[in-house]
Amino acid sequence: MYEDKELQEYRDLLPQPTHFEEGFDWKTIVGAVFIGFLMMPGSMYLQLVIGTGIGPAARWVTIILFAEVAKRSYTELKQQEIFLLYYMAGAALASPFQGLLWNQYLVQSDAARMLGLTEFIPTWVAPPGDSLSMVERTFFHRDWLIPILLLVGSQIIQRIDHFGLGYALYRITSDVEKLPFPMAPVGALGTMALAESTEDKQKSWKWRVFSIGGVIGLAFGAVYVLLPTVSGLLFTESIRLIPIPWIELTRHTEEILPAVATGIQLDIGLIFIGMVLPFWAVIGGLIGLLITVAANPFLYRFGILHRWHPGMETVDTVFANNFDFYMSFGIGLGLSIAFVGIWHVVRSFRGSSGSRGSLRDLFHPPPGRGDFNFWISIGIYVFSTLSYVLLCVWLVPNFPWIFFIIYGFLYTPVISYITARMEGIAGQFVSLPLVREASFIAGAKYFGYQGIEIWYAPIPIHNYGKATVDFREIELTGTSIRGIIKAEIVVFPVVMIASLLFSQFIWQLAPIPSSNYPYAQELWHLQALNTLLMQTSTLEGNSAFFQALSALYVLTGMGFGIVTYMILVFFGLPVMLVYGVVRGLGQSTPHGLILEVLGAFLGRFFFLKRYGAMWRQYAPVLLAGFSCGMGLMGMFAMGFTLILKSLGRLAY
Repeated sequence: MYEDKELQEYRDLLPQPTHFEEGFDWKTIVGAVFIGFLMMPGSMYLQLVIGTGIGPAARWVTIILFAEVAKRSYTELKQQEIFLLYYMAGAALASPFQGLLWNQYLVQSDAARMLGLTEFIPTWVAPPGDSLSMVERTFFHRDWLIPILLLVGSQIIQRIDHFGLGYALYRITSDVEKLPFPMAPVGALGTMALAESTEDKQKSWKWRVFSIGGVIGLAFGAVYVLLPTVSGLLFTESIRLIPIPWIELTRHTEEILPAVATGIQLDIGLIFIGMVLPFWAVIGGLIGLLITVAANPFLYRFGILHRWHPGMETVDTVFANNFDFYMSFGIGLGLSIAFVGIWHVVRSFRGSSGSRGSLRDLFHPPPGRGDFNFWISIGIYVFSTLSYVLLCVWLVPNFPWIFFIIYGFLYTPVISYITARMEGIAGQFVSLPLVREASFIAGAKYFGYQGIEIWYAPIPIHNYGKATVDFREIELTGTSIRGIIKAEIVVFPVVMIASLLFSQFIWQLAPIPSSNYPYAQELWHLQALNTLLMQTSTLEGNSAFFQALSALYVLTGMGFGIVTYMILVFFGLPVMLVYGVVRGLGQSTPHGLILEVLGAFLGRFFFLKRYGAMWRQYAPVLLAGFSCGMGLMGMFAMGFTLILKSLGRLAY
């Protein structure tokens, strides 16, 4: 795995930095306020309209704006200041109160009524559907006090927890084991596209490539986002030249491909994503998906996919197929991926290279990086985990507390370490599917628990392996961890206040979901069905989940995944292709994969040949520019909507 050519290409994109700076000053504080109160509403709005936010756009707009202000002040932004602005933008755009918008829908949803779960959803998740706060669509009501306080409390614990076990595993895998983390340079390079832009050598290509992507994003965003939004406000019906979220083709292909959800998503951002992702991972996903498309008609004819019937569209087809087969089969595939990952981790210990460090490196990190004591991170992990345990015991007193201890102090550190090593070796995330769900069902079956409160409790099942990549990206940009800690402290109150205010305002504009928010209207029902179906497993009686779960299909999926992996490895195929095929075998919507594959082919066989190895650096910057342009159009559309809707609510 260490010798895989494609992984080596990504691994060598950035050199190890020798100098570190905090980058925290008044610019980052102003940047947090700017993002929270000017960018966050646009991101929240786009999530509901097209299903994607403006995270990259908000980050780049902030950097560009502050860079221009700095130039006119006869100064410049350092690379570390740029990264810190980028980091804070990402933290500020993660709107916590957007989850409450989902909760209010879940309580009132047709899916909850259909499955008979409306009365079982606890009031600390959301008030009941007949609450006055639901009628008036407002969070500023006493019925929302407990859900909001719980949200704020869990967010505080989560921010502290960020520097716990994830940081400890980063020190172990990066400093002691010297793992290469091949995908970290891709993320770090995207954030550094405008760094040192005052130098001709950097500006000669980074700014130019970023600008090209930005112009494409502006042009496409004007048609994809701005036109439907503005026309819907000015006329009785929106003008949509490009359907959102996709062109529905299932009914047109049902005779040839029964029980197969077909369509095409015309978001050209997928092309840029395909250029950035490892080529063989995309191709592997395509192969797995083609196998699934070929298998579904046979599964239908043999009566396995028996809930599907002609006339169904994508959402209904995916749900019916998941219920009949793919939920169980997907669990088996997930187990196969997890077993493969664990096997690689065990194998990697035998093949460790001579560059491996020692335990001394754990307590003597590189100078200037801003590290704190290793035992402090362990203490943070213990504190946050105990906080989650106590919170769960208080919210769900009938559930066996021993499960919470096992979650936090046994399962979490084991799976996190396995994932951290896999991320460090091959850039792959490892997870065991439905561990959380299986333990809930065991609690109901063997310990007499009945109810669905446990599904909403903040249980301490976490996988901190991905956090090791984040810390590695911070290191590659030469940013001190102390600067990151200060940024977290500053951005938290901004995020909480702005998120509450704008969630309230967007909910006031129109019911969520509704025709004003097409993505939510199209897909939230499917998400609610899948979510609530699982929750029926801890209620008395023959739940819908147990009707859908099949041990035979789970074992089939696990065996199929492992055999497929063994065959691909036997022929010496790339690591990314192996994981891509196994991942693509699960039931999913193929609508976006067509453009993603197109992007992969363009990147591999046109741009890589034309620009050589530099294309690996161009692609993330081009994607960042496109995201920026697309997001700017989304922000403009959001501003236009807020102004006209606000005027419409004024009393004349």
